Amino acid sequence: MLKSFVHKDLINDLITYLEKGKHVILEFGSQNNLLSYMLATNIITRRIHKKYVEAAEIYNADPNNKPKPKQLMITIEEAHKFLEPSIAKSTIFGTIAREMRKYFVTLLIVDQRPSGIDSEVLSQIGTRITALLNDDKDIDAVFTGVSGASTLKTVLSQMDPKQQALILGYAVPMPVVIRTRNYDSEFYKSLNYVDKNSNELNKKAEERINEFWPE
Repeated sequence: MLKSFVHKDLINDLITYLEKGKHVILEFGSQNNLLSYMLATNIITRRIHKKYVEAAEIYNADPNNKPKPKQLMITIEEAHKFLEPSIAKSTIFGTIAREMRKYFVTLLIVDQRPSGIDSEVLSQIGTRITALLNDDKDIDAVFTGVSGASTLKTVLSQMDPKQQALILGYAVPMPVVIRTRNYDSEFYKSLNYVDKNSNELNKKAEERINEFWPE
């Protein structure tokens, strides 16, 4: 049911969760209207941006006596919708990509068509994880500003399309191809996943519910 007014500042609650180091996922369900999607995400992220800028400035003014803001990573899927050349400079996500590292915020962008993303934003990406690409424009976009791009393009073209990815940038001393893990029983065991009917899983679920929504 739609409401014209609510008595709770949900964005404030979201920021509180982030400050506590909790992950927050925004899911818009069946809402496919891009304008509505852009409006909501920009409003929410602008509030987060403002909060982190204020916190960083307070900390930088007196780092010995003020708490350091908790590092934040903002992830956006279908990134070209927010960062295509015609709108990147107008959205808060473009600002975050260019400026926010000094305020303890980084941006993780996920997209299958990197050629649709503004080149200035692509040049700011410190670490890139790339699976096999077939379109020449997308391949050129991924290696924007990267030295040895021609050699890396050859490496990319020879990768396994399902279980390999190329990592390059700040996170690794040199470009390296990795093999992704299988989503099998061993993977879930490593995450301490237990059978859905077990008392242990029910107990963990109850603890998490009480943690997020304390009475």
